[in-house]
Amino acid sequence: MAVGARSGHDDPEEGHEQLAESPETVTDATEQRNDGRGGDGSEAEDGGSTDMRKQRSFWKELPLLIGIALLLALLIKTFLVQAFSIPSDSMQDTLQRGDRVLVDKLTPWFGSEPERGEVVVFHDPGGWLEGTPTPDPNVVQKFLSFIGLMPSAEEKDLIKRVIAVGGDTVACEKGGKVEVNGHPLNEDAYIYPGNTPCDDEPFGPIKVPEGRIWVMGDHRQNSLDSRYHQELPGRGTVSTKEVVGRAFVVAWPVNRWSFLPVPDTFDQSDLGTAVAAASTAAPGALGLAGAVPLVLWRRRRLTSGGTAG
Repeated sequence: MAVGARSGHDDPEEGHEQLAESPETVTDATEQRNDGRGGDGSEAEDGGSTDMRKQRSFWKELPLLIGIALLLALLIKTFLVQAFSIPSDSMQDTLQRGDRVLVDKLTPWFGSEPERGEVVVFHDPGGWLEGTPTPDPNVVQKFLSFIGLMPSAEEKDLIKRVIAVGGDTVACEKGGKVEVNGHPLNEDAYIYPGNTPCDDEPFGPIKVPEGRIWVMGDHRQNSLDSRYHQELPGRGTVSTKEVVGRAFVVAWPVNRWSFLPVPDTFDQSDLGTAVAAASTAAPGALGLAGAVPLVLWRRRRLTSGGTAG
């Protein structure tokens, strides 16, 4: 027989039985393997291969996911919200040293400007932080600050409360209250307990130029605010272009979590009377200026039409 002649024995060699199978049997086994229904464990092998491909796919996508997350964090920090750390006691008791606040950087992009009573973060206008030591963060801290996952440590920024805005007149006499446009402010809700409004540094009256703000710390006797920089350009006022944004919430530590609303004293209806009157009169004046030429033109047409008839 062919098998015996090939092997040198009358019986088939062990291990070559599969070769002696009929063509039909071989075909059936091949179809079973192709269908994944074979009983030789091929299905388990295919499942393991699929799991390995999924695992490799995840590790390939991980750097992309990290890159997208970092990009989003950078965009949020640049255009929407940024975290800042409170380095001093000048805003007590509203803010404590070490608090982390979130600052809204979005609304200024739409032309919004600081309003009275808001707590704002602003860049050093020049000379306010002269001689103040700047922290030296490590590489990791610098990177986390850059993408907005950690408060900025190197930038020379300040945080104060807006007391008056462009067009306002602000003043404070010793023993008295801070006055805006002649109206006294009731600051008991936010001034540090035991402090006076301005006894340590009376000021004014000062007319705040347009596009600038007058700022003061809530811990009046421990705040080098607008009062102490009147010898600088702007007489202690800060340009709105230097404002980073409004601090709207204390985000850390958790037990200090709270919003930073505008105190009720700044809601006085007549606080901005002078500004409101000017803004109300302006449209009327413009309307009158535009109406006069139209009336004269109409009278001229009527006069010329009557003469021609």
